[in-house]
Amino acid sequence: MEQPQTAAAETSRSRDNYSPIQWAELACEALMAKFEPEQLPPDRFHYHQGVFLSGMEKCWRETGNSKYLDYIKRWVDSHVSEDGSIRKINLEELDDIQPGVLLFNLYEKTRDERYKKALDALVPLIKSWKTNPSGGFWHKDYCPNQMWLDSLYMGGPIAVQYGRTFGDDAYFDLMAHQALLMAEHTTDPVTGLMYHGWDETRTAEWADPKTGLASEFWGRAIGWYPVALLEIFEYMPEDHRDRAKLTAILQNLLVALTKYQDAATGRWYQVVDQTDRPDNWLENSCTALYVHAIAKAVRMGYLDAKYMANAWRGYQGVIDTLTFDGDGHVVIGGICIGTGIGDYAHYIARPTSKNDLHGAGAFILMCAEMCRHRA
Repeated sequence: MEQPQTAAAETSRSRDNYSPIQWAELACEALMAKFEPEQLPPDRFHYHQGVFLSGMEKCWRETGNSKYLDYIKRWVDSHVSEDGSIRKINLEELDDIQPGVLLFNLYEKTRDERYKKALDALVPLIKSWKTNPSGGFWHKDYCPNQMWLDSLYMGGPIAVQYGRTFGDDAYFDLMAHQALLMAEHTTDPVTGLMYHGWDETRTAEWADPKTGLASEFWGRAIGWYPVALLEIFEYMPEDHRDRAKLTAILQNLLVALTKYQDAATGRWYQVVDQTDRPDNWLENSCTALYVHAIAKAVRMGYLDAKYMANAWRGYQGVIDTLTFDGDGHVVIGGICIGTGIGDYAHYIARPTSKNDLHGAGAFILMCAEMCRHRA
């Protein structure tokens, strides 16, 4: 395939000339130019690097360009010791479990036992993770009893892939329970959207005293949930007892999201349902995750093909915001920085960043999926 151009030549080309996979490559190239893999921030085994490199892995699968696989391997090798232990990891946060998904492909390609040892040490921790009274995972150790939508992406795909790869069916039931519990308690019956979090004990500062729910529908948090479900479906048995329920949840959420897509830009708002408030703003990472999920759900047969119109509008909406820096590297802006649970004012006041790792990762995931569809 045609390789993306670099340097000042980028600014002279129309953005319409780039295919989705070329945009994915341009995003990979921009981050590769900025960071050697060993220096990807933050300096620990964390989902910011994990989602970016997961996107890069999908880009590698589409292009076959070995430099992407080499870059991923260098980052993983900077954290995984010869005995399989992982350096600089917080084992009390699901956020630090997620990058383990990168180990499966490296083990398959190299048969290096340290990757298997790392998975064997990391993934079984999920079976003994701290839970609320209903068995729902705490998102972090210092957030007791709090279930966040983000958690399904952080722990779900790695768990079911481990179960499928190494023959442990318990992970399918465990993660199905997490997904069902989140949906049961966070889905709003009026909008069909999902609140950012739920505290069964109702003791968190943000929790509604009656329901334990967060007060808002935050864009990126909602995005992690369907992206995770679709990854889980790739490894969960077709005849799993909960698959039909989870499929309906996925379909209902994605259809609900289409109702809040901005008509003018194709993007979605930071607080998804508050589309008429003048201080609300359009956000690129949630848009990218929704586009990825809608397009992948169509491809996998879970959504009618008519929803690709929504996906293409969202994709184009993000593309329309892109710029290039003085070195010709693509700049992805409008990315909300990492964000905990709060009220409307909390989300609206969050700063944005450019080429943030998890925002770039969401963008690459979007482009790598959209390259599998025709406009």
